[in-house]
Amino acid sequence: MKRILLSACFLIFCFLSAKAQNLHGIKGRVIDTASTTILGGTSVSVLNAKDSTLVKFTRAAENGSFELLNVKNGKYILLVSYPKYADFVDHFTLDSTKRDVDYGKINLTGKAKLLADVIIKGNRSAIKIKGDTTEFDPQAYNIEPNAKVEDLIKQFPGIEIDKDGKITAQGQKNVKVLVDGEEFFGDDPTLVTKNLRADMVDKVQLYDKKSDQATFTGVDDGEKTKTLNIKLKENAKNGYFGKAIAGVGTDGYYQGQVLFNKFTGKKKFSAYGTLGNNGQVGLNWEDSQKLGASGGTTISDDGGIYFTGSGDEFEGWGGQYNGQGIPVARTGGVHFDNKWNSDKENINANYKIGSLKVVGDRSTISQNNLSTGIINNTSNQTYDNDIFRQKLDAMYEIKLDTTLTLKVNVDGTLKNSTSFNDYSTLSTRGNNSLLNTSARTLTNEGDDKIFNINAFLTKRLKKKGRTLSLNLSQSTTDSKTEGYLNSTNSFYNTAGVLDSVANVNQYKVNNITNNVFKSNLAYTEPITKTLTVVINYGLNLINGRSDRKSFNQSIPGRYDVFDTQYSNDYQLDQTVNQGGAIFNYKKGKTVINVGSKFSGVSFKQEDLYNQKTYDRNFVNYMPQAMYQYNFSQQKSFRINYNGNTNQPSLDQIQPIRVNTDPLNITLGNPDLRPSFRSNISASFNSYKVLSSQSIYIYGYYSFTSNPIVSNVFTDAAGKSTFQSVNISDKMPSNFNVYSSFGRKIKGVDINTGLGFSMNGSTSYNYINNVLNETKNMTYSPSLNLSKYKDGKYNFYAYAGPSYTTTEASVQQAANSNGWGAQGYFSGSIKLPGKFEINSDGEYTYRGKTQAFNESFTQFLWNATVAKKFFKAQNLKASITGFDLLNQNQGFSRSASNGNITQSSYTTIKRYFMFSVSWDFTKMGGGVKPQN
Repeated sequence: MKRILLSACFLIFCFLSAKAQNLHGIKGRVIDTASTTILGGTSVSVLNAKDSTLVKFTRAAENGSFELLNVKNGKYILLVSYPKYADFVDHFTLDSTKRDVDYGKINLTGKAKLLADVIIKGNRSAIKIKGDTTEFDPQAYNIEPNAKVEDLIKQFPGIEIDKDGKITAQGQKNVKVLVDGEEFFGDDPTLVTKNLRADMVDKVQLYDKKSDQATFTGVDDGEKTKTLNIKLKENAKNGYFGKAIAGVGTDGYYQGQVLFNKFTGKKKFSAYGTLGNNGQVGLNWEDSQKLGASGGTTISDDGGIYFTGSGDEFEGWGGQYNGQGIPVARTGGVHFDNKWNSDKENINANYKIGSLKVVGDRSTISQNNLSTGIINNTSNQTYDNDIFRQKLDAMYEIKLDTTLTLKVNVDGTLKNSTSFNDYSTLSTRGNNSLLNTSARTLTNEGDDKIFNINAFLTKRLKKKGRTLSLNLSQSTTDSKTEGYLNSTNSFYNTAGVLDSVANVNQYKVNNITNNVFKSNLAYTEPITKTLTVVINYGLNLINGRSDRKSFNQSIPGRYDVFDTQYSNDYQLDQTVNQGGAIFNYKKGKTVINVGSKFSGVSFKQEDLYNQKTYDRNFVNYMPQAMYQYNFSQQKSFRINYNGNTNQPSLDQIQPIRVNTDPLNITLGNPDLRPSFRSNISASFNSYKVLSSQSIYIYGYYSFTSNPIVSNVFTDAAGKSTFQSVNISDKMPSNFNVYSSFGRKIKGVDINTGLGFSMNGSTSYNYINNVLNETKNMTYSPSLNLSKYKDGKYNFYAYAGPSYTTTEASVQQAANSNGWGAQGYFSGSIKLPGKFEINSDGEYTYRGKTQAFNESFTQFLWNATVAKKFFKAQNLKASITGFDLLNQNQGFSRSASNGNITQSSYTTIKRYFMFSVSWDFTKMGGGVKPQN
């Protein structure tokens, strides 16, 4: 027995000795090269040489020494970093022949000394990933003199900016832009990206901004907005800067812009004014998401139902410009924000005023594919729309004590609009015999008032992690429109002979109001050190009124005969009780979030004209779950799930009677049942410091059970009747996959990127009582290249093919499968004498399909020759040619649900413009050249 024990001990000793031979130590001491100062606290990292992943990490002791133990055999990189010093980087190998590595004294050189001797570019970490935040370091990128934030973030992997300044980040659009965590002119990100100078930026953070509630409690509630936060340098927060542009062009085009900013510590003041008719300025004021936009009725996530417009074409124009028509824009605004009282109080306020006028025409050819045949339609539209808007918003936050904070937001909007729309439509049967014709003219004037106020009170209790918060909000909207509808609809028999004519000549007055009160009380309780629960309850009170009056003529020009058939007055009162609980687990690198909310909705709708009342009660279920794992500071994975009950809208149950389009009629269905939608998304993010390699993958999938779909019946006269119905044995779905890979090719110093996106959907609808299934798929790989050579040239380009399939089970001859391609480039070349040439272009190709017999090609090419003046190069004169090849045709086409549509429209054509721009700056008490 004793011999057995001795043998076992000997074997264990041999095993441990062999294992110890494969474990090594790394040590050294960090000092300043010039002064021999000991650099205690220095960051010391051991990275895997293959993929730059972190293996070991420590900080140097007070005497500058460090030691890393138990490092296995392999090839590694030692990275030693200290603020304001150049990094020390060394490759080394550990194997059985090399027990330990002793670096002795590691001498770090101050960056100031390096810059004084010679400019040395090293492996600066361009990107850091901190949880769900990606942080970009501007100093790792090239910044031209007088470059704007837009020019900087174009260089970031995973971020794209189109010619209009709209940002797409990691495949997601509608990106919000903040400055030092605060809103800057509210809802227009281009006022930040085109206004602030790039050399003022300390860092740029990209993340999913959570709601105030989730930010306070630390527990995800599912509300997120893709956000870019521009963090300014401290020395950029004192002084003033701005820009002035004036330009005049051929064919009557012009533009003007003045931007002024004055920063004093934590106090910021900004003002701007723009005017132009070239589609370049003042067009990105988006307030359509506010209550009061068009669309009939909408349902919020908690089940609340709102009147949001007239539900037809007779409504105040929303004031959006999407590249169609010729715009004339005049806008201005001021911004102020400040922090004081040791940052216990802060305010953020904006005022914006502007007008937009758009005129143009649109021609559309469409084919309506029925189970029994086809109907061909040709329509022409002429429009002249004008809107004047004012908006004031403010935020005030005060920390009443170390545990109690109050935040108040308030905003108000006034809108006045006029619109004129003239339509003419001709429809034929499949054998080309005339089916019907329609001529319609709609004119109106609209006035909208919107007011919102929100108060958010938070309290941290004695126990760590225990919190209490109360959110109260009140919203009021008032929308009034009045105008005239004139229409003549002619119907023809199968022989093409006129059968009947229907005329409408009416004066219409619409008045829509909403009042919404919302409350939410949330309590957070830490159950353990790693597990927290948030319990919430909310009470919402909603009431609205939709009064629409139609009047016929008694004598020409006198509209005083009340039309009871197309007039209606609805009163809507609702009570929503919402409650739920969310559990949050956080330990080490793992975060798990799971919970659900329930809301009980009781509403009463009164038809005041017909003395009828409709009562409805239902419960909404909103589960959610999230899992996140942070592999390292540079790598993370996240997956989310959320679901929600979708109740049928009032338009689907009891639609408002309208006659603005007699060829398309909507019926109600009081037997509709709710549907349930599930959404799943996942993302993976990775960045390798030394190789500047980035990987981002995002996927999204959703499906709906018991969906509400459209049942369309088109009769022999060409009239279509729409009704919503449920289908129980089909589940519509859609998905999206986006991925990007970026890496710098060091030999030629070019940034490269590969991208791939794939999205698809399956939808259902009934066409003349036949169930139609439509499947859409799009595949889009892409390649992008960029290079910035200081003082010489820069370029950015991306291109890629696409393949789209659209297949409908009804009338498969209308399927639309075909190739496409898209590309974009921009670049500039510096010439002697401070001259430069700038150019950009956008290429679009749409190939032939079964539905479209012709392909479409378009290349929009712009070029500028510019001359800069003065040492700071802040005065520039330029001549620009827009759409040099004169190919901006105004074209769109689509195919869905068995129907195909192709349109052409008025748009801005080729022109040339001479402009002068002046950048002025005085920061930190003195004028600084921007180079």
